[in-house]
Amino acid sequence: MVSSLPQSQESLKKDTQKLERIRHTCAHIMAMAVQKLFPGTKVAIGPVTDTGFYYDFDCPVSITTDDLGKIEVEMRRIIKANLPIIREEVERDEIKKEIVTLNEPYKLEILERIPEQEIITRYFIGIPDANKTELSLFNIENLANIKTKQTDTYWWDLCAGPHVNFTGEINQKAFALLNVAGAYWQGDETKPMLQRIYGTAWETPEELQSYLQQREEALKRDHRKLGQQLDLFSIQEDAGGGLVFWHPKGATIRYIIEDYWRKSHIESGYQLLYTPHIANLDLWKTSGHYDFYGENMFDSMEVEKQAYQIKPMNCPFHVLTYKNKLHSYRELPLRWAELGTVYRYERSGALHGLMRVRGFTQDDAHIFCLPNQIADEILGVLHLTERILSDFGFNNYEVNLSTRPSKSVGTDEVWELANAALKSALDSKGWNYIIDEGGGAFYGPKIDIKIQDAIGRLWQCSTIQVDFNLPERFDMQYVADDDTKQRPIMIHRAIFGSIERFFGILIENYAGDFPLWLAPIQCRLLPVSDEVREYAESAAKELHKEGLRVEVDSSGERLGKQIRNAQLEKIPVVAVVGKREMENQNLSVRTRQAGDLGTLSISETISCLQSAIALNSTI
Repeated sequence: MVSSLPQSQESLKKDTQKLERIRHTCAHIMAMAVQKLFPGTKVAIGPVTDTGFYYDFDCPVSITTDDLGKIEVEMRRIIKANLPIIREEVERDEIKKEIVTLNEPYKLEILERIPEQEIITRYFIGIPDANKTELSLFNIENLANIKTKQTDTYWWDLCAGPHVNFTGEINQKAFALLNVAGAYWQGDETKPMLQRIYGTAWETPEELQSYLQQREEALKRDHRKLGQQLDLFSIQEDAGGGLVFWHPKGATIRYIIEDYWRKSHIESGYQLLYTPHIANLDLWKTSGHYDFYGENMFDSMEVEKQAYQIKPMNCPFHVLTYKNKLHSYRELPLRWAELGTVYRYERSGALHGLMRVRGFTQDDAHIFCLPNQIADEILGVLHLTERILSDFGFNNYEVNLSTRPSKSVGTDEVWELANAALKSALDSKGWNYIIDEGGGAFYGPKIDIKIQDAIGRLWQCSTIQVDFNLPERFDMQYVADDDTKQRPIMIHRAIFGSIERFFGILIENYAGDFPLWLAPIQCRLLPVSDEVREYAESAAKELHKEGLRVEVDSSGERLGKQIRNAQLEKIPVVAVVGKREMENQNLSVRTRQAGDLGTLSISETISCLQSAIALNSTI
């Protein structure tokens, strides 16, 4: 059964803001503790993340995981002191002098990146001056309620907030420091390598423990570790970071995913496209990607004195395909889909296994339709999305509808039409959704779908975006029923997002234990001796003829070791082949899920496996 996760928009917003304050304050408390424990440390940035916070430090000594415990002890001392968190607005020249005096080069760079017209704010932990008459400078509310003792110990950093009011509002048993990692300043490998300390913070100890348990389970499911263990893929640094090499087993799963995707789309009325990997740079200037997305594009190359650009997006290619001839309103909607490989420049510090790479294949599709067809087309996309995601085992979603931002293109009429169409489609599906007012793209409203995995994590995958911009930029037209030329509506949509990232999510969702229909090796035959190997090979050929992915263990190991290897490789089904099985022309079948199925004929084994595959079930 498919369901969207129930949401209370106001409570969700309130909870998010509260956690943001807790985590942001914890980050500052951690930085204060680190600078006290490791004199000479310079601070860089310390943002909040989805599950916690981190801070980057330039420390004269190497901070290790062994140091995290004593940093936590100092953090708890600061929390116990119940120091006030004080916001100050400050003049740029004044704060610059202080930063130079403190010799904090990263703070200085941060200050220089703040636009001149913006107010400069910083946050203190503790009272910077014991004389309360001067506290009016710091916009502290309810001064009489401050119960902390006056102290000369305080700490500050440039910050826009938000924070809690006192350090004592942080639950001492509801935060933890997790690990230390390296991080280039500003993610630029040409700049200094800093030390990054990650932490997490929650409202209650119970929430912390729940998160830590989930995190431990997530580490076991890490797609990078399982990808290597199961020989699915690799990132070959000799070829450059962020480029994926699909090994035979991983490539098999990719083929199954792509084959399923193509068949599902053709059944749903889509036509398939193939487009080039590069194009003249002028195309990206016309589309606007060069101006708005240039920093994420690789450098252009010169071909016969013209600049060519490797593609970061498939959209302009589909637009050019549309413009190859003039279309009539009778032809619309046109649904075009492509598994298009794109290339985007990601800094090395941002690369992360399959989740963030420099070359990936989008399951891209574009729908060109009439204004009055938007609602039906969006509903069709939602139906297809539900079907595909559920077949891969994802049945719970968080859905967001993002509406018109303050800066946008397109008329009020067409925005209202598109917003109404998206809402109508979601309501027709009966899905709960959050409205993100003003969160749409400048070129149109959108629906984003996050899928919930086996351990409760949410992953952004599917997106549906209405676009009023590219049809205008490329002067797209169709002949309307009154013989006038009109602009079509363009809908961008992806269901997986990218094959690489979705594959990484699948690995972690299933912990590498893929369902039978996706498993790269569905059945392995285990010969107990060389005497029965010929029969095992013959049986494997029979299974293979019926479309099953089967192999014979060729290791020559004892049966116990063969079974153990199959378990480690997460093979769904194994069949033991001994002298008795050879004489009776059958197999002793056992599965990872159900255990020993007993002795089956070859035809019974084939039928059992095919039935489970057809039902997308385990055996």
